[in-house]
Amino acid sequence: MLQTAKKTIQIEIKRQDPEINNGESYNQIYDVEVEDWFTVLDALIKIREEIDGTLSLRCACRASICGSCAMRVNGQAKLVCKTKLSVVEKNNKILVEPVGNMPVISDLVADFKPFWDKFNAVEPYLKPEGEVPEGEYLAPNDDMVHLVGVMNCIMCGACVSDCTVLEVKDNFLGPAALAKSYRFIADPRDGSQFERLQNLEKDGGIWDCTRCMQCVEVCPKDVDPMERIMSLRSKSIENKIDKNYGARHAKSFTDLIKNNGILNEVLLILRTKGLFNIIELAKLLPIAISAQLAGKRPPFFSHSSKNKNQIKKIFKKLEDK
Repeated sequence: MLQTAKKTIQIEIKRQDPEINNGESYNQIYDVEVEDWFTVLDALIKIREEIDGTLSLRCACRASICGSCAMRVNGQAKLVCKTKLSVVEKNNKILVEPVGNMPVISDLVADFKPFWDKFNAVEPYLKPEGEVPEGEYLAPNDDMVHLVGVMNCIMCGACVSDCTVLEVKDNFLGPAALAKSYRFIADPRDGSQFERLQNLEKDGGIWDCTRCMQCVEVCPKDVDPMERIMSLRSKSIENKIDKNYGARHAKSFTDLIKNNGILNEVLLILRTKGLFNIIELAKLLPIAISAQLAGKRPPFFSHSSKNKNQIKKIFKKLEDK
């Protein structure tokens, strides 16, 4: 019989019980004997079954298919069923917490209601238009191959857990819902692309993403939610849905680089907010004063890059495509 190495590690778990300590969270450390093939989930199950039967956690398939075991390990969202202890333990210690940006029910079990509410808000179903076919709605193979990546989403909530925007903005739809929205907007059988894009340009939609790439880093299925959000922005501008600060900022940024080969931050703000939008510009005065006092205010009149003609050629090649 094959022998495996054993050792003892400390697993620190962030716990929370609504009936204990007024529902306040606290950390509890367990010394657990593990083997070299253990995943984080193996260790958690061992704690629950052999050390502390009060520990709450959620899991099902144990094969990174169902997505139910998403948790934070050492501060980053992961599917613990596919996360080897040997990869994440540091000095024989790990920290396990429930997913972020969602309320905790008990210990490592989070309430996914906010996740599903945002998911349902983007109408995650096909809305075809025109004559109903006698058989099924067919789509070109190339289009569906393109959508395979986003359809790999197992709705584990890892991207939502680590989304930096959701930490400060509750109404942001979040990477999972926006990636799912892209799945239908990019489907040639769907007949409501324009309507969907109009809804996504509103506050809390595609223009609130800060492109921190956390959702890309933690996604266990390589769905790449951030790239889907960027594609939705491009489609929105292509469809002339651009009467918002986000679209104006993107277009102004591009125009300034294209024409001068360098970014003028002052002009970028004025073009984004609107030269005569006194109320919005006034809101930026405290930031401008702080930047001036700190010696960080950008110049009002920036010079052009000496390579601006080369940059224009790059833009020309991209536009020709």
